[in-house]
Amino acid sequence: METMTKQALTSEQLIEMENRYGAHNYHPLPVVLAKGEGVYVWDVEGKKYYDFLSAYSAVNQGHCHPKIVKALTDQAQTLCLTSRAFYNNVLGVYEQYVTDYFGFDKVLPMNSGAEAVETALKLTRKWAYEKKGIAENQAKIIVCENNFHGRTTTIISFSNDPVARKHFGPYTEGFIRIPYNDIEALEQALADKNVAGFLVEPIQGEAGVYVPDEGYLAEARELCQAAGVLFVADEVQTGIARTGKLLACDHEEVRPDVLILGKAISGGVYPVSAVLADNEIMEVIHPGEHGSTFGGNPIAAQVAIAALEVIEEERLAENAEHLGNIFRAEINKLVQESDLVTLVRGKGLLNAIVINDTEDSSTAWDICVQLKENGLLAKPTHGNIIRFAPPLVMNEEQLMDCVSIIRKTILEFKK
Repeated sequence: METMTKQALTSEQLIEMENRYGAHNYHPLPVVLAKGEGVYVWDVEGKKYYDFLSAYSAVNQGHCHPKIVKALTDQAQTLCLTSRAFYNNVLGVYEQYVTDYFGFDKVLPMNSGAEAVETALKLTRKWAYEKKGIAENQAKIIVCENNFHGRTTTIISFSNDPVARKHFGPYTEGFIRIPYNDIEALEQALADKNVAGFLVEPIQGEAGVYVPDEGYLAEARELCQAAGVLFVADEVQTGIARTGKLLACDHEEVRPDVLILGKAISGGVYPVSAVLADNEIMEVIHPGEHGSTFGGNPIAAQVAIAALEVIEEERLAENAEHLGNIFRAEINKLVQESDLVTLVRGKGLLNAIVINDTEDSSTAWDICVQLKENGLLAKPTHGNIIRFAPPLVMNEEQLMDCVSIIRKTILEFKK
């Protein structure tokens, strides 16, 4: 092993090492990345690519943003971790900053998006028993079909993705699954007096960038409010300027009761997630009832402050809105020019194309492999959908270069 580390390893060698020594819980494109800067990444052989996935929207601020990296390195040389057994001199500053930034009374800091979702589920249930008066162990949470909130045991219990669920039971009870973007179904589910909350993605990203009908979120919020049910928005992927607003809920001026954030809240530099709510909800959590050794650590707090400052200073939400409109207008031309693309959908710089093929076809994957050869990295989801989500620091010239690569790849593609 010592001999191998002294010499440069090729992509093939590194892929073989992952296959041999790592669990096969991912199916990456055959590219080994070694460097990133802004909207670009480079493989170990030095080939340069546009990143059109942004680590599933974690790298909204671009790869290795100097301000965020500086916050990380400065804090790492001072104090890394105390656990929450003690106070530290950064967490309170971050808590005030992030609650002011998003307009909530309190934040509960965690690390990953899935942890934040689990936190919101526990918070919603605890609130239901202590504030709404639902009988112990009877609380229910409404979720949507084709949701993606993570892969913990509880979260896959209310997923309808067979790949995520099969052979991982028994499953956690207490969830009502309804069709996404269906107000009537939500209204019917809310008739159950034991419903505590409605957990929803403002746009279903992993499902293929499904954007609900205009007004859906606002009407859903009103129905929840009328029923005395918490509206819980999972903005782990859609938040932090990705869709052209700070939050996707902002497009309909909807303020969630509970807001779940992750991914780009750290700019992809460090694992950070957060659950925000007002005092009336958050006060049901008491010492010892929930936590994490790393949640709210000094590095995470400093990184998150810097990452959120970059969003404002560089007006990334406005840039995502502007470039997203251009991107969809350009890529929509492919619907007329190619029989491969049947639909383009999205908001801001969270977009997808639907390939005219079945979900079990390899066409979308093969197109992504060809995109890689042409200098652009993207990944398929659900077999026949390709998601396009570049860093929000992209400029118009770079975007049009990417459009040219996508158009060339699609128009020249042969099965």
